[in-house]
Amino acid sequence: MKKEEIRDRIIDIGIVPVLRVSSSEFALTAAEAVLAGGIPIVEVTLTVPKAFDVIRELVASMSSDVIVGAGTVLDAEAAQQCLDAGAEFLVSPIFDLETVKLANSAGKLMMAGALTPSEIFNAWSRGSDFVKVFPCGNVGGPKYIQALRGPLPHIPLIPTGGVSLDTAGAFITAGAAALGAGTELISESALKAGNPMQITKTAKQFVAIVQDARQTGQLVTP
Repeated sequence: MKKEEIRDRIIDIGIVPVLRVSSSEFALTAAEAVLAGGIPIVEVTLTVPKAFDVIRELVASMSSDVIVGAGTVLDAEAAQQCLDAGAEFLVSPIFDLETVKLANSAGKLMMAGALTPSEIFNAWSRGSDFVKVFPCGNVGGPKYIQALRGPLPHIPLIPTGGVSLDTAGAFITAGAAALGAGTELISESALKAGNPMQITKTAKQFVAIVQDARQTGQLVTP
């Protein structure tokens, strides 16, 4: 899948599930659960045990329509390992120029992390396709995204941190291009209890909230 198609799919679905779990088995189960909930996108963080193997297995076992990416990518060496494993996009909580350059040269989508207006503009201008605003919930949540969109309306922002079923609609109507959803979507307790259907149910709720927020276009205060 081309980078432009992946970008459009992320915007269309509006949710990037962040798999930050304690085992590779949980990661595989969680990926299947969010797919069943209508989200054909998964971000496997490099904090997951055997993350490169998990990425490789998901790429091999999931439908070709499922977009598998890598998260918590901190440097170009790790980025290359992710791409070698089959990752279609890279996500980082920071801005590392060499990682962005590598993604661009490989024709892969990049979401570099930033927080302040200067950091966000720098990440975007240096080649990041989206800018991951992290940790967004700690600095105002949806209101912070709305404030950023004033001077930076051309930069597609993906808030991560503080995204929940209660805040998702507000983030979208505040101007977020999509949302990074971690533990609020992928509950490790549900995985440990052998209840991935809970994750599937939550995924469906996130998708519905994003669609509704885009249709109404009204700012929702959480």
